[in-house]
Amino acid sequence: MKRSVAVTIAGQHYTIKSDADEAYVQSLAVLVDQKVREVQRGAKSAAPHAVAVLAALQIADELTRSQEELVRERSRRADLRRRVRDKSRSIRALIDREVKA
Repeated sequence: MKRSVAVTIAGQHYTIKSDADEAYVQSLAVLVDQKVREVQRGAKSAAPHAVAVLAALQIADELTRSQEELVRERSRRADLRRRVRDKSRSIRALIDREVKA
């Protein structure tokens, strides 16, 4: 069920309709507010919409880098599982040979 959540980002008040928990929506707003303020400090003369776009680009960059890292970690984990499985097979084969000898 969608509910309204009041948030403040860069001094502007917004009402967000969301199915998500209010605390979660608030935490997202805090993250966006922090990023907008960070961009504002570095681009004092930028128009508000430009600050918002730059903040969105930075958040998108962080998200993309995190997703790429997740893909790399999943690949490393899959590779490790394959290596463990192969080693286990080798050890079992060695034990079987020794038991038969």
